[in-house]
Amino acid sequence: NIERALALFMVVAWRIAHLMRLGRICPDLDAGLFFDPDEIRGAYLLTKERRPDRPPTLNEVLRLIARVGGFLGRKGDGDPGVKTIWQGIQEVRVAALTIKALREEAE
Repeated sequence: NIERALALFMVVAWRIAHLMRLGRICPDLDAGLFFDPDEIRGAYLLTKERRPDRPPTLNEVLRLIARVGGFLGRKGDGDPGVKTIWQGIQEVRVAALTIKALREEAE
């Protein structure tokens, strides 16, 4: 049913736009407020970055996710946009589900 699909896509689009805006307005918020720990771990694994000793900020995790989605993060590039965040979230979500499945398999 097309109405249900559109409703789902609207919720996803709203979440991404909301995260993008919060990442710009409140970059120092704890990323754990918005992302599952496995999503954060997946973002670090996919970018091959070392996880910090302290909890990562929203802006740090959003930039990692955007890098997975193709954001280059050069000096003049500005902040990541909706497209790179969306593409990155898709891959990070798969990584998070894989991490969860591997953990459950080990138990």
